Amino acid sequence: QVQLVESGGGLVQAGGSLRLSCAASTRTSSIIAMGWYRQPPGKQRELVATIGNGGNTNYADSVKGRFAISRDNLEMSLQMDSLKPEDTAVYYCNARIYGGATFWGQGTQVTVSS
Repeated sequence: QVQLVESGGGLVQAGGSLRLSCAASTRTSSIIAMGWYRQPPGKQRELVATIGNGGNTNYADSVKGRFAISRDNLEMSLQMDSLKPEDTAVYYCNARIYGGATFWGQGTQVTVSS
């Protein structure tokens, strides 16, 4: 089992920046990858960025060059710059362990005003 707690969401004007953080805790599971997903209002949850144990990263095309994911063991962050109104969503932290099981945080709201 993995517990994930996000923080850092909020309201920001277009062009501004926010930094999201995710703290993972586990007693027995080995995390092999972590990531951020988001769910815009009225839409399905979508990938934002992922990072593996080796530091390999993957980004959605819509955030490339604006967002940066980083990780230090069980702490993960998402630096979001040049935010746009279409980045408004609930952002979720995700962790995947050996065996394929995935876990989700409770989500944090990011609102970008125009």
